[in-house]
Amino acid sequence: MIATSDFRKGKKIEYKGEPCEIIDFQHVKMGRGGAVVRTKLKSLRTGNVLEDTFRSGEKFETPSLEEKEMQYLYEQNDLHYFMDMESYEQIPLTSAQLGDAKKFIKENMTVKILYYKGDPISVEPPMFVELAVADTEPAFKGDTASGGSKPATLETGAVVKVPFHIQIGDVLKIDTRTSEYIEKVK
Repeated sequence: MIATSDFRKGKKIEYKGEPCEIIDFQHVKMGRGGAVVRTKLKSLRTGNVLEDTFRSGEKFETPSLEEKEMQYLYEQNDLHYFMDMESYEQIPLTSAQLGDAKKFIKENMTVKILYYKGDPISVEPPMFVELAVADTEPAFKGDTASGGSKPATLETGAVVKVPFHIQIGDVLKIDTRTSEYIEKVK
């Protein structure tokens, strides 16, 4: 059981039969009444964010979540196939189940898949990935002086802002949490 006093960002609770992650919370002390906790919860199953207020001391179940490392194999007819690294079992997931992770995974990459009561609900790519630039505007002499950026399309279809000196074919290190360019890989 998780009490409201144990709330932390990133903590997972079961709320209305759904596994949820706490995005934000705030303890509020009322004048005459008891304290309450205002929270923003993200459903791990649907990705929807909802806000709710709980009385201080309320308790919630810990969701039965399991995390497995799996290898991304291929895409076919809007299904993405992953293989369990231990049992070699293959599971298909839809693009909707992948969500934003789809922009950063490529074949043979190892990802973490979160299971809730035996069903896969979300995919988490590695924190940093190395992807090649598929398309970007050419660099012009003198562009580097301004310190600005330009959009670049990566091999997986993701679009990120990169410095002007980046060219097609360069391999970049990308932070998957923020979709930001980190560095050029040599």
